[in-house]
Amino acid sequence: MEEKKQKLVIDKTKCIGCGFCCYNAAPNNFTFGETTAEVKDPTVTEEAKVAIEGCPVGAISIEEE
Repeated sequence: MEEKKQKLVIDKTKCIGCGFCCYNAAPNNFTFGETTAEVKDPTVTEEAKVAIEGCPVGAISIEEE
């Protein structure tokens, strides 16, 4: 059975640009764009999981490719 790859995604319609993921939780995974966060490295890391849990609006998720 083939293992599915996972990647980080941000729902830009939910993101409020608070910067928690970019500056506090997972700066290696996320960066700040013009008004919202953007995925810099889609690899699911422990830090990224902290960002998912800490995102105040639930804009970050893990998607299977």
